[in-house]
Amino acid sequence: MKKIINKPTDVVTEMIDGMVAINGDLVHRVEGFDIIARNTEKTGKVGIVSGGGSGHEPTHAGFVGEGMLSAAVCGAVFTSPTPDQIIEAIKEADEGAGVFLVIKNYSGDIMNFEMAQEMAEMEGIEVQSVVVDDDIAVEDSLYTQGRRGVAGTIFVHKILGDAARNGQSLSEIKELADRLVPTIHTVGLALTGATVPEVGKPGFVLPDDEIEFGIGIHGEPGYRREKMQPSKMLAEELVNKLVTSFEPKEGEEYALLVNGMGATPLMELYIFANDVVNLLADKQITIRYKKLGNYMTSIDMAGLSLTLMKCEDAQWVEALEAPVITPAW
Repeated sequence: MKKIINKPTDVVTEMIDGMVAINGDLVHRVEGFDIIARNTEKTGKVGIVSGGGSGHEPTHAGFVGEGMLSAAVCGAVFTSPTPDQIIEAIKEADEGAGVFLVIKNYSGDIMNFEMAQEMAEMEGIEVQSVVVDDDIAVEDSLYTQGRRGVAGTIFVHKILGDAARNGQSLSEIKELADRLVPTIHTVGLALTGATVPEVGKPGFVLPDDEIEFGIGIHGEPGYRREKMQPSKMLAEELVNKLVTSFEPKEGEEYALLVNGMGATPLMELYIFANDVVNLLADKQITIRYKKLGNYMTSIDMAGLSLTLMKCEDAQWVEALEAPVITPAW
């Protein structure tokens, strides 16, 4: 294992310290906890909190700031944050109007965030939440019952963060989240496995000439392994799977996210994105919003994911386009 770290046991702590060292004008670390919170003045609006295991950077801490998340909780690598960490993030984010939790569909995340929600409500903080389950690759996998929560979560952060900034109430944000999440579908592929620092070797190994479709962000199994193929064929596989899941109708509009898994060069992401855009145009699917980059990674996994969101409300596109001030958007 070759990684630019000090001690494997100190990875999360030192990563958080580094984020604050570079972005201290925007965010701070909550003393004694693995929490990144924004520096903006509290104005009595709903707080938005997310989080999960580390190793998916810039998710979630990179999206903390004006217009997006109020705070993010950083668990150990690929491990859900504990309830005591989450409750502190809720307290940090609370401005008096309640706190909304964005939870990815993993059993540990759901259990710990729900426990923290109950603890917060016992302390008089009103809390609502949504579970993001955008991964259409498999219905059940390691860590989950039902579909996994993956890169489409970024669209949820952005749209709910905009709603909170614009003064929507906790109940309004809950209603928005429940409408939004089912419109987001994601599917990915991997060329290599990811190496957790404390383990020291990849979670799975693919032969040099093979890829795996539908891989999860913790290395959970996908739905099929095949020989390596040109980008156009990879794009066709993922686009067709997404289009089938939506059954698009005339007049519908979509948002697109091409997300790198951590070790895929931007050059390759742009080649893949060009193939995706051409395929969608051939299918007469209108894309209103496009985004590309490393937004929800899997440490050093080579691969990518493709997300489509059905734009059922014009305000969702406005929210995606609205400027924010965060380390990573």
